[in-house]
Amino acid sequence: MLKDRYPYYLANTPQQPNADLVVTDKYSGEVATHVAMADVDAIDQAIHAAVEATEPMRKMPAYARKAVLEHCVKRFTERFDELAMSLCIEAGKPIKDARGEVTRLIDTFQVAAEESVRMHGEVLEMATSPRAAGRRGMTKRVPIGPCSFIAPFNFPLNLAAHKVAPALAVGCPFVLKPASLTPLGALIIAEVLAETDLPRGAFSVLPCRREGAGLFTTDERLKLLSFTGSPGVGWDLKAQAGKKKVVLELGGNAACIVDEDTDLDDAIERIIVGAFYQSGQSCIGVQRIIVQEKIYDDFKSRMVAATRVLKSGDPKDPETFIGPVISEKEAIRMSTWIEEAVAAGATVLCGGKREGNMLEATLLENVPRNCNAYTEEFFGPVAILSSFSDFDEALAEVNDSKFGLQAGVFTRDFYRVQKAWDTLDVGGVVIGDVPSWRVDHMPYGGVKDSGLGREGITYAMEDMTELRLLVIRDL
Repeated sequence: MLKDRYPYYLANTPQQPNADLVVTDKYSGEVATHVAMADVDAIDQAIHAAVEATEPMRKMPAYARKAVLEHCVKRFTERFDELAMSLCIEAGKPIKDARGEVTRLIDTFQVAAEESVRMHGEVLEMATSPRAAGRRGMTKRVPIGPCSFIAPFNFPLNLAAHKVAPALAVGCPFVLKPASLTPLGALIIAEVLAETDLPRGAFSVLPCRREGAGLFTTDERLKLLSFTGSPGVGWDLKAQAGKKKVVLELGGNAACIVDEDTDLDDAIERIIVGAFYQSGQSCIGVQRIIVQEKIYDDFKSRMVAATRVLKSGDPKDPETFIGPVISEKEAIRMSTWIEEAVAAGATVLCGGKREGNMLEATLLENVPRNCNAYTEEFFGPVAILSSFSDFDEALAEVNDSKFGLQAGVFTRDFYRVQKAWDTLDVGGVVIGDVPSWRVDHMPYGGVKDSGLGREGITYAMEDMTELRLLVIRDL
């Protein structure tokens, strides 16, 4: 289904100067296709084209921006199976998860289409004192200008969409760097955008090597940088970004509390998904499971049993739940962290074995809090069990992390719901479900090392616009 070669897109136009980027099937390890790589000159040209497109994009009427986004919805729907299979191949994502991501891609562009015609301003009451009498005030939002986007490997379609779709909704030209391990999703988005009548320079999608990508961060012609990826890289980019606005969606170490009044069958069904969907490669994947001590043994035995029956293997098989992680290098790192935890006193309840870039779904308990498996973002199919006696103790354990993206709480006690919302130092609290739950219009982002700002279409649109005030003196 994949083409032999894919071009990059510079100023809306496909270009194939080379085919230097090899994209592999992450399960078989075989070469799947080749992609053009952009050099520094191409990136510079793309930024120049985006600057030239700033005014034409700013002047596009809302209905025209909406039409572009609706075209994308239509074409993504028509190419649904192709998009899902490309994800399955380039990311090793089980086909069921891949189809779910394509559905979210479509949802994200649909929400953006709807919001593109709702760029409302505000009328201000100016006469707050006698000196301000006889003035009228109002605000509107205007596009910030050329934007730079850097997307990660784990959701190649939808996390690119969370940058591209709001930019189109507000009228910002952009340059996008997809992850080199998974560039195809972004290039297919670009192929669909090239079918529209967007002004020349409105978009460029440029796979490139990290060492050549500096302009995405440092170039002063770009007015916003939106990066999704690892904390180490993200904070370093922020330090280099200069005067531009920066939005960072970084790592997580998501925890889930299971209180004693929980329906365990329901909770385990959801936590299995939260911990192990797409092999745990999600920044809001369930990494720490904190269970009330009265139900801990029952929960543990059921959770282990449910984990052991998860099917691992070829992600193209609809029955597969656990596919490969993105690379053998990452699988080795994960395996090493498990070994470190065991050497420090942790117990492997199930899983733990690695073969190539396949790692079994793994549950650990008694993990010391100074181990990498506890303190860092695991980003793989591994979860840690612990118990609590007091709910405040559980909340403190959730907060015992340098990350703060989302947290899940299974409880039916309304007052504990309120306390969790007030106490947990995270970007979002999800009650009765896992922290991995997300709908694409909601504000999404974290605190502490998990980043700056929020995604979610309307929230990203705010970041990609500036507030402009008008004051009129009555004559």
